[in-house]
Amino acid sequence: MSQQKKVLVTATNYSQLCAEAKQLLEKNNFEIIENPHDRPMKFGELKEIIGDIDAVVAGVDTWDESIFKLAPNLKVISRFGVGVDNINLDQAKEYGIQVTNAPRLNSNAVAELTVNLILNSLRNTVNLHVSTRQGHWERFVGTELKGKKVGLLGFGNIAQSVAKKLYGFDVELLAYDKFPNKEIAARYDVQFTSYEEILQASDIVSMHLPNLPETHHFMNKERFNQMKQGSYFVNTSRGALVDEKALYEALETGKLQAAAIDVYEKEPITRDNPLFHFDNIITTPHTAAESYEVYHSVGLMTAQAIISVFQERTPDNLLN
Repeated sequence: MSQQKKVLVTATNYSQLCAEAKQLLEKNNFEIIENPHDRPMKFGELKEIIGDIDAVVAGVDTWDESIFKLAPNLKVISRFGVGVDNINLDQAKEYGIQVTNAPRLNSNAVAELTVNLILNSLRNTVNLHVSTRQGHWERFVGTELKGKKVGLLGFGNIAQSVAKKLYGFDVELLAYDKFPNKEIAARYDVQFTSYEEILQASDIVSMHLPNLPETHHFMNKERFNQMKQGSYFVNTSRGALVDEKALYEALETGKLQAAAIDVYEKEPITRDNPLFHFDNIITTPHTAAESYEVYHSVGLMTAQAIISVFQERTPDNLLN
């Protein structure tokens, strides 16, 4: 690999947070071209530069044939994260582009934010913070996590980490998963059941399903209506799993006491999102996996995947 190759990094803050990964690529004769925007890159922006790009460290931008046909040199897309619903794997394979991801490395960070959102929802911490700084002395009677039923929709790596963290809170843990890991479940006293039972019985429902065609709008009007009156809903998985109109109605009618979401049907969001009408919803900007530790470890894994491809070795976590 004597000729220098070009790597486009669409994940943000790369130089600042992935310095070691950047150095590793440069040491292996790669030129780094970084996303100049503090957001996913749009088609028009990618179109201008993709023609001579050899590899991509991809954020959540859209990667499909419309881009692949403009990228004759592109050999690998190394997803900076786990989910690859923004990458058409079949079309990538048709164009000879290998796709990898970085599983498990963000599980702890996402799980920690999930627990954070649960606790903040129960105690209304965000609103009280704003109110107090405005000089008010507002009283709010919150709800304790102890003794509650927490339902996990999905029981992959992140949900397993959530279960581990909640285990010490004296809660009853329920989980639904098509491929249940009974060994991990037994470790944290998690009881597998149907998603209907989780919705009907849980005080708190946390979304951890993968984003697949069959899970699109998994949480719709009918399923929100199945939830307990005055329950709580948290989503740190993918926005497409939730019908936001149905979530709006569940908050408006009081079916939900509160909700907390890190992901949205359309990202980045705009300030006119109807969900922002409510005070009893915590909203964060798809930031669950953003920790220094995640950036460091995922940065190195994605860099190594690219190096492996150009050294004609099979990269770890090859998806197609």
